[in-house]
Amino acid sequence: MTISSPASAEAGVPHTTEAALRALLPPGPTGLGTAAARPLPGYAPQAAPPPGAEPAARTGTGAEPAAEAGPGSPAAAPDGHTERGGVRIPPLHCPDALRNDPALGEEVNERLVAWAEEVGIFTGRIDRLRSHQFGRLFMLAHPDCDDPDRLLAAAKCGLSEWSVDDHWVDEGDDPDPALLGPRLALAHAVVDPVRLPARYLPRFEETVQREPVLRAFRSALAHLSRYAGPTQVARLRHELAVMFVAYGQEAEWRASERTPAVWEYLLHRYENAFFPCMVLVDPVGGYELPPDEFADARVRRTYLYAGTASVLLNDLYSMAKEDPTDTNLPNLIVAEEGCTLQEAVDRTALIHDELMHTYEAEAAALAAAGSPQLGRFLAGVWAWMGGCKEWHATSARYQPA
Repeated sequence: MTISSPASAEAGVPHTTEAALRALLPPGPTGLGTAAARPLPGYAPQAAPPPGAEPAARTGTGAEPAAEAGPGSPAAAPDGHTERGGVRIPPLHCPDALRNDPALGEEVNERLVAWAEEVGIFTGRIDRLRSHQFGRLFMLAHPDCDDPDRLLAAAKCGLSEWSVDDHWVDEGDDPDPALLGPRLALAHAVVDPVRLPARYLPRFEETVQREPVLRAFRSALAHLSRYAGPTQVARLRHELAVMFVAYGQEAEWRASERTPAVWEYLLHRYENAFFPCMVLVDPVGGYELPPDEFADARVRRTYLYAGTASVLLNDLYSMAKEDPTDTNLPNLIVAEEGCTLQEAVDRTALIHDELMHTYEAEAAALAAAGSPQLGRFLAGVWAWMGGCKEWHATSARYQPA
């Protein structure tokens, strides 16, 4: 289906509200753990700023949920800020998670940890992996699915993606940036299966079997194929290829010890974000967004706003656990503009909020002009961002020591 040309948000399309986005999702789940499921604290939407204007001052929209929302949830300050690593993260303009089903999250997490042990990723770090509660992330991010095996399929793909960072970039036996290019080439050959002449294929297979990250990708894609159609799997392959390119860009910064400009880093985050996870919104939900709508430039642009906003949220929440010299947006703003770290955090939050406002306005226009599947997909992306925020606020992965 071709999307008709919607009036722009600037021309008077109503700003998307929580109620409107919720209405595009199916009724709540009825499966595992739903007797204990409860919505997390509500989201009070703000009006989108006029074109060219600074985003409105934040008034608590999307403030982190109270401690009851999940294990390790940080207590927010009275003004809605969250203290992390000596800085105050402002309340971000972002939805809260639409459901919290602890039993379902725990079930997915335990299955995911068992799978990680089976394929060999995070060996020696399994207890830490379990504490990070990646299974809870996918429960929170996909509120229209209560099937633990579908959620596990998405979680396996997500954990494979994180394993690249945790095995080859930041940790692992040898995170030398000079090795990253060849490793990513091998990963791509697994994700988009290579067709080597029979004489040479055994050497490739031997390499795959020796490398846990490669085994993880192969296993995860096989599981996903039970639920995702060919075009949906192809979308994931594309997003992974883009992410691999961005990892190569980051490797150059590490190898040369060069500090990128802010614009260059934002370009990087436009490519190295949560897109491989978010692109699975519809197969996890049990439907398929028509390929021509997903490929529409306006849909793609809106989707990229969402992914970039979520990864800037990651920059803010991960700072407390990272080396102070690590490359993230607040540190680069400090280096380029000579401001304090707190000022840089506040500016990062403003950039995040601007992207969120833009997503909401453009998603409203597109949902009104496109198919029901497009409306559900855009609402699913919005719900994904809320689950992602709740997980970042509560996961042990991002809590200060």
